[in-house]
Amino acid sequence: MKALDKPTLALVGVTAIWGSTFVVVKDAVEKMPVTDFLTWRFALAAAAMLLLRPRSVAALGGAGRRAGFLVGLALGAGYLLQTLGLQHTSAAVSGFITGMFVVLTPLGAALLLRRPPGRAAWLAVGLATVGLGLLSLHGFAVGAGELLTLGCAAAFALHIVGLGQWAKSYDAFGLAVVQLLTTALLCGLVAVPGGLAVPPDASVWGALALTALAATALAFVVQTWAQAHLAPTRAAVVMTMEPVFGGVFAVLLAGEVLGLRTLLGAALVLAAMVLTEVGPRHGAEGSVERLEV
Repeated sequence: MKALDKPTLALVGVTAIWGSTFVVVKDAVEKMPVTDFLTWRFALAAAAMLLLRPRSVAALGGAGRRAGFLVGLALGAGYLLQTLGLQHTSAAVSGFITGMFVVLTPLGAALLLRRPPGRAAWLAVGLATVGLGLLSLHGFAVGAGELLTLGCAAAFALHIVGLGQWAKSYDAFGLAVVQLLTTALLCGLVAVPGGLAVPPDASVWGALALTALAATALAFVVQTWAQAHLAPTRAAVVMTMEPVFGGVFAVLLAGEVLGLRTLLGAALVLAAMVLTEVGPRHGAEGSVERLEV
């Protein structure tokens, strides 16, 4: 089997960073509202990036800023819908339905780009979906929480499709900054009416520092760069590695024990990722048309 290419390895690294934050974020959001935490997280990440490259947003030009704003809207909507959905469903069900972006991404790519993925891509999507179900699902009834979370999955799918098309045309750093600023604004609009809470203690500030710098600023720059070189469906399948890493770090950091079902689910997600690398590339997995802004 051929080695994973650099963009795929970079995206795997991003999912590892996201998976490593599950434990610290879980503890932090028990001490302050989730929307407040998200507002601080994305605002601090954008501020840190602007300190490094103050002219990165201006250098994008009008079209680049519009592209960043649109994918940022999708990203912010995804986080907010996931948060609202969690108020009405379990974390396990939320994790599974959120992971359905792996199914919605090729559908979105086929609809927007008019180039459906090939059979190998659909097989990988199927394997990843079953794997996600084994990792998190223990039965659920469809209600308001599940529908809101499905909207979250659709928003994340649009984010992946949009990045896959526009990331090649614009600077990854500037595009990431606009996404994060847009997401911070959306989360802030939801959080501010109830009063934006200040992080209450050092542990929450530490969680914010970790998620803002590593899991947001660094991770979204890397994701934006990687998706300039990966088709949307391929990227979506690779990103299903996040709950796999979440399980690994839960064992290493929180002492949790993984059962046979979880291990099988992780194996299927890994198999899906490998299939996207060794399978033939057709349709949306090959060259894709650019979206106009």
